[in-house]
Amino acid sequence: MILFLVSNQISAQKYSSKNGKVSFEASLPMVEDVFAQDVNNTVILNADTGDLASLSLVKNFKFKVKLMEEHFNENYAETTKYPKTTFKGKILNFDKTKLTETPQKFTLQGILNFHGVPRNMSSTATISSKDGKIFIKGNFIAKSADFKVTIPKMVMKKVAENVNVEYDYTLIKQ
Repeated sequence: MILFLVSNQISAQKYSSKNGKVSFEASLPMVEDVFAQDVNNTVILNADTGDLASLSLVKNFKFKVKLMEEHFNENYAETTKYPKTTFKGKILNFDKTKLTETPQKFTLQGILNFHGVPRNMSSTATISSKDGKIFIKGNFIAKSADFKVTIPKMVMKKVAENVNVEYDYTLIKQ
């Protein structure tokens, strides 16, 4: 169920969380908010290599409007056919020993798979460390069309083409 990071080191320093936050917003001005959040995202970081993987069950994304959530799951994300979204990548130039309480910027690159479509993704993440935990926050823009998500014409003027995705993780050592 969970993506495992590939590592040749048995003693790799792994950090993880089962309650990472991932949200997306596809709202347009003067139209009802299109916002959802998953607070049960699973993420694993190999602190020796910077390899990072995450998993969200798409049905875990909660909307303020229940009907919007239903339409998202049935018509857009097709969660019966594509129940999860995954990311597998690397934090470039990651060095756990140089982390401090002050957030530092890093580039996160990898493959985001949503709606059965894998796409290269790059994001600027701020990463810090305090009390033995690693904190990672960032965002990126995804286009619905890039993931073969069809927006019906009758709601096209209510949903943004560019979807802002944000992530917020607090990872603890395993």
